[in-house]
Order: sequence, then C-alpha cells, then structure tokens
Amino acid sequence: MPSSDTSRPTPARLTRAARIHGTHKVAVGEFELPDIGPDELLLRVVSSSMCLSTYKAMSLGSEHKRVPDTISSEPVITGHEFAGVLEEVGADLADRFTAGQSVAILPTMGLPSGYSPGYSYPYFGGDATYCIVPAIAVEKGCVLPYDDGYYANGSLAEPMSCIIGAFRSNYHTEPLVWEHHMGLKPGGRLALLGSGGAMGIGALDYALHGPFTPSLVVAVDVDAERLERLRTLFPAEEARRRGCRLEVVDASGLDPVEALRAISPDGYDDVVVFAAITELVEAGDAVLAHDGCLNFFAGPTDKTFSASLNLYNIHYESTHLVGTSGGSRSDMEESLALSASGAINPSRMVTHVGGLEAVPDALSDLPSFTGGKILIYPHVDMDLTAIADFEAHAEQDPRFARLAEICAEQDDIWNQAAEEYVLEAFASEVRT
Repeated sequence: MPSSDTSRPTPARLTRAARIHGTHKVAVGEFELPDIGPDELLLRVVSSSMCLSTYKAMSLGSEHKRVPDTISSEPVITGHEFAGVLEEVGADLADRFTAGQSVAILPTMGLPSGYSPGYSYPYFGGDATYCIVPAIAVEKGCVLPYDDGYYANGSLAEPMSCIIGAFRSNYHTEPLVWEHHMGLKPGGRLALLGSGGAMGIGALDYALHGPFTPSLVVAVDVDAERLERLRTLFPAEEARRRGCRLEVVDASGLDPVEALRAISPDGYDDVVVFAAITELVEAGDAVLAHDGCLNFFAGPTDKTFSASLNLYNIHYESTHLVGTSGGSRSDMEESLALSASGAINPSRMVTHVGGLEAVPDALSDLPSFTGGKILIYPHVDMDLTAIADFEAHAEQDPRFARLAEICAEQDDIWNQAAEEYVLEAFASEVRT
C-alpha cells in the first residue's frame, strides 16, 4: 500500500515513468512509489532499451495477454529491457543484495500469470527513473548482478538473451536415434533472413563471435542502407579470419530461394527468420538441408499468421520448425559475460539515444522506424537522436560535438564513454 506519510516524499520515493493508460495511450508522468516491502528492491534505472513488443502492448492495451484490465485506473510502466543500481534493499534480502549494486533485469518471469515488467506492473518497468522490483521477480531469479560498469550492456543483455535462446532452441538429430542435439549445428551453414534490423545485427554478432562457429553465414535483407551497415559492422575479411564465410545479400528484386541456393546449393542447416512475412518463412523452409532447422524468430501481431511448409521434407528430410520468445537467466548471463569480455558488442544494435520524454513518440513510431535499437536514459534530458546525427546537432548544442567525437573513436558505435558522458552532460534538471 502507498505510504501514509502526507509530506513530500524523499527523492527516491518519487519516480517519473512512461506508462500505458489504454490502447495507444502512453504518457510520461511523475508519481509517488510506495515503500518497498522486506522482500522487494528499489531500483534506480540507468538505461532501458526499446522493443517492438512494447508497441504491441501499447497498441492492444488490455487485449494483450500480459497487460491487465485495470490500466485505465492503474497504468503500467513500459520497458522490459533495463538495468540500474539498487537504491534500497528489503530487510529479508540483505544477505543477497546490497545498495549500490548494479543489476540487470530478466523480464521472462514465466507462468502461471505470464506477467512481466514493462507490460503488467504499476511500479515495475524500465522506462522510469525509479521502480520497485517485486518479490516474485526476486524469487524467480530475475535480478542479475553484474559489474562491468556499462549499463547499456545490462539493458541489451535482454534482447541478446532472446537471440541466444533462439540459437540454442534449434536442434538436430541422427537417423533412428531419438535424441535432439540442441543448438546450431557446429560448423554448419546458417541463413539469417530479414536480418538488417537490430535483432539481426545481434544475431550476426553472436553467430560470428559466440560458441557455435558456423562455417557459412548468409545475412539477407532488402534494405540497402541496413545491408551496408551490416557490411560495415561485420567485415567479411574479419569473419574469414575466424574460419567463417560471411555473405550479406540484397534480395530486393531477387528470388530469395535462388539467391540462397546459389551460395549453398545443398541448403542450410539452420535458418532464422526475423520478419513475419509469409514469403520469407516459406523461402526459409525451401532452403533447409537434410535435418535442417527453421526458427521462426519474428513475433507476429496477427494471431492467424501462417505459412505453407513442405511436409514431405519434414517426413523424409527430417526438417524441423521451432519458435522462441524471450531468453532464460542462463541466456542473459551468457550475454553479460560475453559483453564484459568483449567477445560480442550488443551496442552495435543501437542507432538512437534519448531521454525519458522521448518514449511515447518513439513507441508510437516504432512500426515505421527504420533504425536499430533505441536506448533510453531515464535520468537524461535529451530528444531522441540518431548517433549518425550527433555532429549535425553540434551547432545548436555543443555537447553533441563531444558526443560525436566519443562515438567516432569507436567507429560510430555507442559505448561506455558515450554513456558516461550523456549521464553527466545531459542529466535532467528534474531530480527524482
């Protein structure tokens, strides 16, 4: 229950947050948090990355399976990819957590409710200056301490965990041996279809620098600008030095099956589809090799979405179909470890950065947004800005000149030094 103290609360008791109030209704506002319970945590959110899944929650409102019916009177905080610092620790958790500890939040809290931060809770979500981590999230192991000092890695560990979980959910078999060998086929051929967006970038990073070591990776998209970004981020020569042939294919105006078969006539051991497009799913199915596995990674908004699959090949060629949503704690821990070591760099996914006030408009525009990941810093006063546009903004605001320099030093990729500068130089005057 809210605190009975009628005086103005201490700063850590006030929060500003973006909340869903109804269908297509998201607004930023300030409100008071209740006192935390003995088995709860008060989190100062430092970074929160944006996901198309949040747009689905906003556009469906209470019709979404994770959004409660009470949002008109008790709105829920958006954002499920977030990290921050523990401000207060409930008395019963003092042996497990400490104030000042950096943590990332795993949103897949599981059954029976399916509820999750960013969809379901009035006080628990990433698009907020402060939020309360409830007992159920602690109980289910959804609070992950980490100490690499870069909060974007904590936020982006969630989308990376979805990619890691997807790759690990693929499986392969042996004739008449009724066991599934989980994960991408070691040394196999991998096709990533519709992979020019943020999740495709993360998947390509993990495919090239993770544990599965495919011998061939083909990334396919139809957006020339996105494809050029893939080539810049992942040079073919670098992949070749790691023993992998990398092909980035512009399939606009081409038959994707013919284009993929031209590169690998015998097909692909693993195919991951990143867009809910019937033709793309069917193309992925058509290029599967014997014992190949198709992963439908895209989350459609159409509950009747379907595609035609070759059942002859499922029977005689042992092809498989899987689909995943979210990642496990171990997937997220793997992302955090790989990021901290420098093996992968989830910040390659980020193209835009902004403060909390940017959330409502950015969410509304997500279906037509052509950039990569949007990274929100709730304690920052900054319009949503593309990294590529930092230099152009320098004439009006000299802080962007320094920000552009910092990113240029890292090949125009978001990084820890840029994060630290933004948190200091763009700190919001609204102190909560």
